[in-house]
Amino acid sequence: MAIVEWKRDEHVALLTLNTAENRHNPDFVKGMLAALEEIEKDAEISGIVITSSSTKNWSLGIDLEWITGAVSRNETASIKEFMYGLNAIFKKILTIPMPVIAAINGHTFGDGTILACVCDFRFMRADRGYFCFPEVDLSIPFLPGMLAIVRKAIPYYKLEDLVYTGKRAGAKELEDHHVLVKASENEEALLQDALDFAKGFKKKRAIFGEHKVRLHKHILEIIEREDPAYIEPLNLMV
Repeated sequence: MAIVEWKRDEHVALLTLNTAENRHNPDFVKGMLAALEEIEKDAEISGIVITSSSTKNWSLGIDLEWITGAVSRNETASIKEFMYGLNAIFKKILTIPMPVIAAINGHTFGDGTILACVCDFRFMRADRGYFCFPEVDLSIPFLPGMLAIVRKAIPYYKLEDLVYTGKRAGAKELEDHHVLVKASENEEALLQDALDFAKGFKKKRAIFGEHKVRLHKHILEIIEREDPAYIEPLNLMV
């Protein structure tokens, strides 16, 4: 089974993250970028829904086993390539000329939560799963680009609450603070809600893509201009 795979549901691409925890490592980066490129090449597709085959986790973020191993082996080039690869995923989602909807059907932590935030819209099941930034307890600061991404998705007062405390938020709390379009009743309802929402969009790619590029210009510039100052020296922890 591929780490990431997708299929069409009418004119929507259903992109599925296929491992138990959907941790981010070089293979995940490669799979995500390949899938997004394939989807963009299909001119009939006008929306993307990202879900997980796991009933427990949507994405638990960076693969700590991989990255700590790479650090211990002094594989600096691989770590830098990986960090730039994550940014490539973020940039692709920020600019792909169609809506990208996160259907969060389980826990999403750390970089997984950032992946949810970079999507244009978010739905989450109300009966299971937490949305969390544990970085404050792991001594891992956000890169400037990551902060710009989460600011677009979460009201600033709520972002401070989540980032400074590392608390776990459920779907109803997130819906109340407008982080989600909807807290869906259960997993089945979640997927249907997200797909129905995506199918409601059938906009011309040219204008939709231009809107996304202009709306996200400041985020793209921060990723390009500011993140390398932390990635190049691998200044990723405090």
